[in-house]
Amino acid sequence: MADKIRELKTELAKIIKGKSEITDKIIMAVLAEGHVLLEDVPGVGKTTTALALSRLMGMEFQRIQFTPDVVPSDVTGFTMYDKESNSFIYRPGSVMCNLLLADEINRTSSKTQSALLEVMEEGMVTVDGESHPVPKPFVVIATENPVGSSGTQMLPESQLDRFMISTTMGYPDHGSLVDILRDRQEVNPLQNAKAVLNSEEILELQAQVRKVYVSDEGLSYIADLAEATRKHELIMLGLSPRGTLALCRMAKAAAYLAGRDYMVPEDVVNVFEDVAGHRMVLESRARYEEKTARQILGEILETVPSPKVEG
Repeated sequence: MADKIRELKTELAKIIKGKSEITDKIIMAVLAEGHVLLEDVPGVGKTTTALALSRLMGMEFQRIQFTPDVVPSDVTGFTMYDKESNSFIYRPGSVMCNLLLADEINRTSSKTQSALLEVMEEGMVTVDGESHPVPKPFVVIATENPVGSSGTQMLPESQLDRFMISTTMGYPDHGSLVDILRDRQEVNPLQNAKAVLNSEEILELQAQVRKVYVSDEGLSYIADLAEATRKHELIMLGLSPRGTLALCRMAKAAAYLAGRDYMVPEDVVNVFEDVAGHRMVLESRARYEEKTARQILGEILETVPSPKVEG
């Protein structure tokens, strides 16, 4: 399966130029059975990344363009009376797929956003008292424009906590931008993307990630980092137990992507800010001191002692 991962990364790099560090984190989140939030300005490749992954991973794909008029039943589905059978039949919503692209999630109403809470946590939707499981694997990749952009609203903490990681694409560097211009003179490379994995293989990869070994010292290090966020004077709301579990799972995926069957502290450091950054609620003092959540998390990484873990 290591060959499959290498091929996936190679093919993805042909479509998303100069962003291997970001795309690796997204692949880790998929292998760790998590969801991804991409926040950035329009036009930097958020949607293209989700489309490319769905094709390369052989996933059934659905897309919701979140606007104020989207309602919860568009997401979860609904029941409709069928005259012939004299019964109510469930009509699936957009979540009935392997990879759901929730485009511009912060442009829709809170009620519609909340329709994703159950399925992102439990892998099923409940409609009129009946639960309907979504296919496996199931991943949500949501994009959002920066808060303050026209028509946007902040996502509530309960929604943010459902995402395993949050990251930004950022603008490409000069060389990557030239490559993008060159490659798209005649055809978009996305059109030539072919599956290198299928759903069964993704499930097998996820099972292998779950088996990655984490020592007690490694678990203690993760717990120490989580507790440090809760005790920090500039953080009002630190890393939750769900977030701490996400950190462990992402660190295991980082180890697996690095070709190891055991986790080392560097794996935790590699993903800590992506897992914890969007979950932090800062004190007002942090704004006055012009400190961001990621800056504070970086300071925590420097102050919490890292153990020596042998595989």
